[in-house]
Amino acid sequence: MGGAGRRTGGGRRSGAVVLGSRPAHSVRLPAVARSEPDGPAGGRTVPWLRIAAAYAWRLILVGIVVYGVFSILGRFQLIAVALFLALVVTSVLRPIVDFLDRVLSRPVSVALALVGSLLILLGLLALVGNAVASESARLAGEFRGGIHRIELWLQRPPFRLSPGRLSDLQRQVTDYVSAHRASLLSSALSGLGRVVEVVTGAALALFASAFFMHSGERMWRWARDQLLPGTARPAWDRAGSAAWRTFAGYTRGIIIVAATNAVLVGIALLVLRVPLALPLTLLEFFATFVPLVGSPVALGVATIIALAGRGPLTAAAVLVLIVVIGQLEGHVLHPLVMSWAVRLHPLVVAVSVIAGSIVAGVIGAVVAVPLISVVWAVLRAVRAVPP
Repeated sequence: MGGAGRRTGGGRRSGAVVLGSRPAHSVRLPAVARSEPDGPAGGRTVPWLRIAAAYAWRLILVGIVVYGVFSILGRFQLIAVALFLALVVTSVLRPIVDFLDRVLSRPVSVALALVGSLLILLGLLALVGNAVASESARLAGEFRGGIHRIELWLQRPPFRLSPGRLSDLQRQVTDYVSAHRASLLSSALSGLGRVVEVVTGAALALFASAFFMHSGERMWRWARDQLLPGTARPAWDRAGSAAWRTFAGYTRGIIIVAATNAVLVGIALLVLRVPLALPLTLLEFFATFVPLVGSPVALGVATIIALAGRGPLTAAAVLVLIVVIGQLEGHVLHPLVMSWAVRLHPLVVAVSVIAGSIVAGVIGAVVAVPLISVVWAVLRAVRAVPP
């Protein structure tokens, strides 16, 4: 019939199950691993090389951005330096302003802090100038005698320079000055132009610092509300707070280190009776703001003056002073004072100072470490999960 299944030759329908027989099942053989044909070399890149390449292009992009920022700041160097000095002044005088603000109005507190600091700075400069002017005659005699002692010292071993050779060196220096008098005069005139720029930058720094101390928070909130969307403001607030804490901590810490170095150097130079002890002390204070290299350079100048004014023994004592103060600054002052503000490895500090000096000279060496510290603090604050 049409509805019946097809029958085989034995009368059984196909697909019927016969009692006593085992059901049929398929046997699946294990798959044999087939070798893939070799693809292109780029498809078989090892994982660590892909990771290195991913980080490499990101580092290149960061380097391009940093170079662009420094190039822009280089074109507006006077404004950038003035604003940096304004931030330094604000970080130093802001606690004094906050203290005076408890009993006085905010504008009066800012004015008293700025005027008082200017009077202290001008008083120190006047004291140094008075010391140099009062000892000028005696210092001239001491330096003439010191130069003669240096000549005698160079004639003895291990240098063994003949008097004729020393006279030739003096004559060469005199001839150079005479031959390049015009270029030296033009350099001096260009130096006067730099003095005008320094005065202009100092005035801009004081003007900006007055507003930073008076209404810095309001300026930050206004810029944040005008430039940022509402969702990004909390992250930027954390980043700004971390940046300011790090910058202010670094500034106050380096001032403490510089003042300690200056006091130690001043006491040692006065004990050794080195000429110009007070100006050298002030030079040591400002030179410490250049990490790693500023203090040794200032003490090197003190060594030359000690050699000319007091002789080789005093100069050797100043060299010992360089080593002692360097060890004290590197192993005691910086770990104690700067660890709570700047958490950077000494190698990072050294590379930052060298890179800053290559990009922007002395200014770059001064700005490099606080800039790297602020960037690192901002990155840590942005990555942190808000409470």
